[in-house]
Amino acid sequence: MDSSALSGFVGDLWDGEIVPQLTEYIRIPNKSPMFDADWEKHGYMDQAVALMEAWARQQPIRGMQVEVVRLPGRTPLIFIDIPATGGGDDAVLLYGHLDKQPEMTGWAEHLGPWKPVLEGDKLYGRGGADDGYAIFGSLAAIAALQAQGVPHSRCVVIIEACEESGSYDLPHYVDHLADRIGRPSLIVCLDSGCGNYDQLWLTTSLRGMTGGNLVVNVLEEGVHSGDASGIVASSFRILRRILSRLEDEATGRILPQELHVEVPAERVEQARRAAEILGEDVYAKFPLVEGMRPMDEDLAELVLNRTWRPALSVTGMGGLPSLDSAGNVLRPFTAVKLSLRLPPTLDAVKGGEFLKQLLEKDPPYGAKVSFELEKAGSGWEAPALAPWLEQSVDAASREFFGAAVAYNGEGGSIPFMGMLGEKFPGAQFLITGVLGPHSNAHGPNEFLHIPTGKRMSMCVARVVADHHVASGKGLTQGVAASAAHTVTGGEGCCE
Repeated sequence: MDSSALSGFVGDLWDGEIVPQLTEYIRIPNKSPMFDADWEKHGYMDQAVALMEAWARQQPIRGMQVEVVRLPGRTPLIFIDIPATGGGDDAVLLYGHLDKQPEMTGWAEHLGPWKPVLEGDKLYGRGGADDGYAIFGSLAAIAALQAQGVPHSRCVVIIEACEESGSYDLPHYVDHLADRIGRPSLIVCLDSGCGNYDQLWLTTSLRGMTGGNLVVNVLEEGVHSGDASGIVASSFRILRRILSRLEDEATGRILPQELHVEVPAERVEQARRAAEILGEDVYAKFPLVEGMRPMDEDLAELVLNRTWRPALSVTGMGGLPSLDSAGNVLRPFTAVKLSLRLPPTLDAVKGGEFLKQLLEKDPPYGAKVSFELEKAGSGWEAPALAPWLEQSVDAASREFFGAAVAYNGEGGSIPFMGMLGEKFPGAQFLITGVLGPHSNAHGPNEFLHIPTGKRMSMCVARVVADHHVASGKGLTQGVAASAAHTVTGGEGCCE
């Protein structure tokens, strides 16, 4: 493979076609079903699908079959089947998603979620980096190989439209398409993050998640605070006391040992190495207010906190009026939405059940306390890399980034990964992405770092080419989708 020619091919395709396509894609407010219950009526998801489908069909990839699959009552899925150019019955599965997170407030005045803005190397707007570029980057890699006559195994590209809602439609599609998917021995997911933009980063684990709504009721209606305070306990104070069963408010540590796991020694070492590479960027990438410090001075501990330890976030509140409408009233209830990140190998269903029991038992003063579980999605830990893949990703990183590959866990969730780990237990995983420092997925001012997107396509091309060579030597293995046990849909958790 001519690396220089491949770089030129991919770079030209990104500049000439992919960036303009992503610009149009960003304009489409195709929010995931969790955030747009009338998504089908609004038609934005179909617009995004049509944009990607049309571009894919125009690519000069030999024998490629592009299809939009629609199961009744479910979001659509783009299914692309590309035959092998070098023989063999092995396969590579490449994954991405096209649904988006909601708008979020706080965008810079000249930016917006559905307003694509190109500034230097950054394309701002919702969904470009998370994860609209995946179909473009994947097909660019395959087209670049074919342009040079470099052989590759059969490639299957799946682009779903439900990931940000927990991928609850995806298992049904994987079952429906099982015979057509075949035997992937390598699974490539481009929906993850990178510690910096200087090298290829492989995701080694993803945290799980559980959470829901905690409500504390003390009165049938609000009463004068001067009359009731000191007699009726504040619902906010009771809620604060209940949360202290779960979290040490001084340190942020989750207290019950049932919600922790032992971190594997290999992951501890990888966290130490990631901290050495990133330095203060471990925390400096976040927009901390002046004077704010991270939760620990040890950078490796911060990496482990983010990737292997449970952590609580309160993401919403109810029962509190706005400041300009708050009178002297002892309120009848306080409610919070809890998001509890879980270690990658902890069973999220059991974790959620434990959480509910912990919060609801023995309510102070006999208050009415209820916790409604909304989600429970287990995390994922990558299998050990096969020697051929370990060598390939490092070579690709050095070739196209100029630095060795790096490894790190992710604090968020990709429900698809755990499901595929069960579906294809013999497969190798390449989980990576372009969500680096300040790219701010899900938040305001989200952007795609275009040079990293280009290099990611180049790295995928290198790994797909190396996979074919390894397959020819009998170094890969796969489990047929039709032979694997069925995985049914369920309530998952979004990133």
